[in-house]
Amino acid sequence: MASGDGSTALLRNSLSEAGFHTYPASLGRNLTISRAKFASLEAMLDRMVQAEGKKAVLLGWSLGGFYARVLAQRHPSKVKLVATLGTPFSGDRRANNAWRIYEMIADHNVHSPPLPDDPAVKPRAYTIAFWSPVDGIVSPASARGTETERDEAVELPFRHFELGCSRRSIRKVVETLGNRLSVIDTA
Repeated sequence: MASGDGSTALLRNSLSEAGFHTYPASLGRNLTISRAKFASLEAMLDRMVQAEGKKAVLLGWSLGGFYARVLAQRHPSKVKLVATLGTPFSGDRRANNAWRIYEMIADHNVHSPPLPDDPAVKPRAYTIAFWSPVDGIVSPASARGTETERDEAVELPFRHFELGCSRRSIRKVVETLGNRLSVIDTA
């Protein structure tokens, strides 16, 4: 929330070095959920899948995880794996320390986003919820989800703003994604 592609540059570069083909969201500052931004991401997903010739791996940090999960829900034939980093997708949307700021910036209540989809519903793709017990912004339970809402929960002992830009956190994310994809690809 309130950041853009610059904040994920190290994460994308690290994934690229590990052999992933990465794409920035190219949405400008991510301030709120909007139908227009979601439509842009749907078009990008189409381009990615066509360019790569295979299903996509989606990774969303914080608010970006809402988009990643909903994209995976709506386009199951295009997504192999969806991972979220500190995304409050589960439980009460006010079980975090950013909902008041979000409502001040957004043109809607956290319980009435412009997309009708419920990000807590598990997509058909394999799902990993990266969460932190010391996040400070998002409650651990909201980011971890329940066993029926994700396939795997991976603890990262970092603050919310470190999840996608701390080298130690990124190392764990890249390692986890690589390991899970090798298992999924051989299954």
